Amino acid sequence: MEMIYQSTRNAGEQATASEAILKGLASDGGLFVPNEIPLFSIPFTRMAEMDYREVAFEVMRLFLTDFTSEELKHCIDKAYDKKFDVPEIVPLREVDDVHYLELFHGATIAFKDMALSILPHLLTAAAKKNSVKEEIVILTATSGDTGKAALAGFADVPGTRIIVFYPKDGVSPIQEKQMVTQRGANTMVVGIHGNFDDAQNGVKAIFNNKELAAAMREKGFRFSSANSINIGRLVPQIVYYVYAYTRLLAAGKLKEGERLNVVVPTGNFGNILAAYYAKCAGLPLGKLICASNDNKVLYDFFQSGTYDKNRDFILTTSPSMDILISSNLERLIYRVAGDDAKKNAQLMQALLKDGVYSVTDEMRERLADFYGGFATVKQTADTIRELYEKTGYVNQVRRKIFGKKETIFREVDEKYLGEVLEQKEGIITGFWQSEEYFKGVKEQVRMLYNKERVLDPANREILRRIKFSNSISMHIRRGDYTWSDVSAIFGGICTADYYKKAMSYFRSEYTDSKFYIFLLCSVIFDPPDCCP
Repeated sequence: MEMIYQSTRNAGEQATASEAILKGLASDGGLFVPNEIPLFSIPFTRMAEMDYREVAFEVMRLFLTDFTSEELKHCIDKAYDKKFDVPEIVPLREVDDVHYLELFHGATIAFKDMALSILPHLLTAAAKKNSVKEEIVILTATSGDTGKAALAGFADVPGTRIIVFYPKDGVSPIQEKQMVTQRGANTMVVGIHGNFDDAQNGVKAIFNNKELAAAMREKGFRFSSANSINIGRLVPQIVYYVYAYTRLLAAGKLKEGERLNVVVPTGNFGNILAAYYAKCAGLPLGKLICASNDNKVLYDFFQSGTYDKNRDFILTTSPSMDILISSNLERLIYRVAGDDAKKNAQLMQALLKDGVYSVTDEMRERLADFYGGFATVKQTADTIRELYEKTGYVNQVRRKIFGKKETIFREVDEKYLGEVLEQKEGIITGFWQSEEYFKGVKEQVRMLYNKERVLDPANREILRRIKFSNSISMHIRRGDYTWSDVSAIFGGICTADYYKKAMSYFRSEYTDSKFYIFLLCSVIFDPPDCCP
């Protein structure tokens, strides 16, 4: 039987699985949901004998019914290949009587890899199936890890382009560098002034702009999304809950039918919604524990039945969870409202207009599977530290990021460390600028700096002045010191007064000196006051 998907805000807007994946978002702003949750037909004990790819096929074929078996298997094989650094794709590790599902073994070290590795293949297969001639433009909002995973997944995929919007000051420096350095002729990254909710609302507004969509079609383009608002991203997430349960069966940690509680850290709710869909499909799960951070809008909702985004937005050490509008919660609200699109639309309109809505007592009773909790930044850090000190488990993550050998070489006071040159593995941190490191390649270095350069007349004149004057160069590295972690180490950004004092010192020591100021900064920062 073919699965039909319909909008959470209008039961009359329906689509097949492939059509829903292509559209990303319903035309009325709603999210596509299955008209019924299918039930797993194969015993979990049998799936316990399968590998990840085989489990993925058995799960996804129930939800993506208009894809042929050959199409699905092709997508799965392309997605879950050697880009994952362990053969099991998703290891399940027992540490201190708790089982951790390791979702960080993909190309970008983020759990989003599990879905965004396959979404490009599902999307291109859907386009072919529906005879789509337009080039597909993927619009994606991110609070950090979705952006890189989506960019990596869609990079140079034929017939697609991808634009990622992220909050300029709402992701970590590493996440930002991952995104802006992504290779691919079809990729684009845009930093916005605002938070993730602003980025997501902007993407939804673009989707809902019918005049823009028509203009795009005339130019040979159409929009889709890689966010979890796209059902093609949500369905692959169901897989790893089923896989985790079957691994525990295979290891004898669970008996068939025995219930398993899951704890899911989430801000946009999609990750735990996938667990809920798995439970509705027959997976023996118990409590679905929704873990929030200081932006605990979901925790408050499960405590009170009222969703209220009218609160301060808090930047934390978990930026991917710094979200106040959980888009995927709409899919749950629709279901606990009895699949009533009209009722759901009213609640979403209240959220848009007033920033708050409350569910009925009957709807709250249907939320009994869920339990909300939250942790502050300090509590999170303390828990990580305690787990590491007790078990050393955090080392597993460090090995994933930095390699198996954990030897760390640190430059101390810019001293020469000759043994570093003999190392083939390990982590090397510092600037390593001692001339001793270049003894064996001095002539090659000189050649690099003596090569004839092509300079415009203005720069050639500056170079002439520097060479034939008592010159002093001042290098102002402003951009690096704006990062919060670096700024804290160095006591903040150097002020204009600091540079003025430095210039006065050199003028007193060296008469007839000329200063040449080299200012390296991003265009978004104003230059210091000491600079013209």
